[in-house]
Amino acid sequence: MKKIIYLYFLLVFGFAFSQTELVFVYFKDKPNAPAFLANPSTELSQKSIERRQNLNIPITEQDAPIEPNYIQNIKNLGFTVTDVSKWFNGVAVNATTAQIAQLQTEPYVLKVESFVKNRTSSRFSKKAKFETLQNTTTNFNYGNSLAQIEQINLRNLHVQGFTGSGISIAVIDTGFPTVNTGSAFARIRNNGQIKEVYNFISKNTDVYNTSLNNHGTNCLGVIAGYIDGTFVGSAPDADFYLYATENTAVEIPEEELYWIQAAEEADRKGVDIISTSLGYNTFDDSRYNYIYADMNGKKSFIARGAQIAAEKGIFVLAAAGNEGNKTWKYVVTPGDNEKVFTIGGVDNLGNPSVFSSYGPNSEGKIKPDASTRGTATFYTYNNNSYSGDGTSYATPLAAGGVACLLQALPKSSDKETIKNNLRQTASLAPNTSNQIGYGILNFENALNSYLKTSENNLKNNLKIYPIPAKNEINISSSEKIESISVYNSLGQFLLDSKTTKINIEKLTKGIYYLKIKTDKSVKIEKIIKE
Repeated sequence: MKKIIYLYFLLVFGFAFSQTELVFVYFKDKPNAPAFLANPSTELSQKSIERRQNLNIPITEQDAPIEPNYIQNIKNLGFTVTDVSKWFNGVAVNATTAQIAQLQTEPYVLKVESFVKNRTSSRFSKKAKFETLQNTTTNFNYGNSLAQIEQINLRNLHVQGFTGSGISIAVIDTGFPTVNTGSAFARIRNNGQIKEVYNFISKNTDVYNTSLNNHGTNCLGVIAGYIDGTFVGSAPDADFYLYATENTAVEIPEEELYWIQAAEEADRKGVDIISTSLGYNTFDDSRYNYIYADMNGKKSFIARGAQIAAEKGIFVLAAAGNEGNKTWKYVVTPGDNEKVFTIGGVDNLGNPSVFSSYGPNSEGKIKPDASTRGTATFYTYNNNSYSGDGTSYATPLAAGGVACLLQALPKSSDKETIKNNLRQTASLAPNTSNQIGYGILNFENALNSYLKTSENNLKNNLKIYPIPAKNEINISSSEKIESISVYNSLGQFLLDSKTTKINIEKLTKGIYYLKIKTDKSVKIEKIIKE
């Protein structure tokens, strides 16, 4: 019996000792850093350099490429390098306890950090990802399409011409099937708004494959989808970088590194915004699981990577998660990071979506930061519009609004100031909720707040009558009116007028917008044609 027990002990000990785990190997330095700093354009695009210059963000050794000889040395030791990060200056490998000890003796290695959070391993049958986000086909209702835009007061920015033009958004998600063929995305294809695609999982450009999960397509649809007379995304004129980092067949810690690589590439290309509807707390191998105490914005690799991206001047938005009515309950990473603008969900009435994850993070930082429509949110896929639930959809809705806001502001605008204005002009501010943060975003108020102008500057001196109107609208103001433009509720231009009396007899019944430009200001006003 003793021999059997002893043999069992040896087998267990031997297995534990030989079992591999995912680790990150940090290198001590970047020997090529001086050459890079002398000529940053060897690694960074001009747009990336200009973003740093506009925001007074220095170019540092962190931006320099990793030393290729160090990577080769790791490979020469017999390791398979799964992922590389220049920001963290190292590589990821799978290693045993003995191999970790060997790596730590290499003269160019600073340290080795394991992804393992606990040593008790168990594997479980994986549940389907995004199970709360299954698509529901609808007979698309025009009014519902408009509602999610108007709820965040974004239509007024669209009418002013702020539709995301000149602003670039990296959507980091699953795959993007049908984006290359679907009519709902024809507009961004034909206008050359898709700037780059890459699959960081398979290390190729295969992001459109129909075998890939369509979650990324749906999220892109919220921002960029366009079906004339039916659906308009929150930033239909933005430029897009489509990066696949999430393999829905598994939940593995390597996905955090895929995301970091995508963020590094986004930074290199000079991207303005990252929109990511991914979040992590548990994995197929429970050794890598997080607990709520880990949700402090500093523990996970992806949270640290997201913070670096934000510090490079990128506006990073992440979903709070759909754990509000589950055992976990709280926000997931990278939405736990303080520098990340984390988005919760609400319904059409402004009530918190039941599934929207709760804050704060484990250090007490307010999370989510704010919220948009997450219940019955409309998006596009292939040729049609659909609705679905999840903070996954609330996040790109907000990201599109941020793109429009950035277009309206000077390029030197400080991102942290913009974030604060978005928080302080949201529906609950200065109060907060653990489920929806500062409340529902209000982009017009945020713009006015940032520019330190009152939304009532012109309104108090302006009269529009009659409302509702059948045949004509009259406008009067104490300021000199230079021009009046009329737009429909999709933001499409209809007519210009140099007079203060406008004939609307030929317009169909509905809601319209007046863009009133005076010698002192510009104001958007809603009118009703009966």
